[in-house]
Amino acid sequence: MCAYTKEELAEAKRSIASTLGKCEKALLKLTPGKSQHTLTARRIAAFRIALELLDRELEAGKRDGLE
Repeated sequence: MCAYTKEELAEAKRSIASTLGKCEKALLKLTPGKSQHTLTARRIAAFRIALELLDRELEAGKRDGLE
C-alpha cells in the first residue's frame, strides 16, 4: 500500500516532468564530456525512471480501486 495520495503522486509527477524538460533543454547547451553534461544526462535518466515508477504507482492505484 502506498503512503501517498493520488493527488500527491500526480503533483510529484508534474514537478518531475517540469524539471526533466528544463534539464533536457539545458543539456543541449552543455559540452559533451564535461562534468555538467554528464551530471545533467544522469539526472535526466533518473527523472525518467522516477516518472515511470510514478506512472506504475498511479496505475496500480486505479487497478486496486484506490482512486
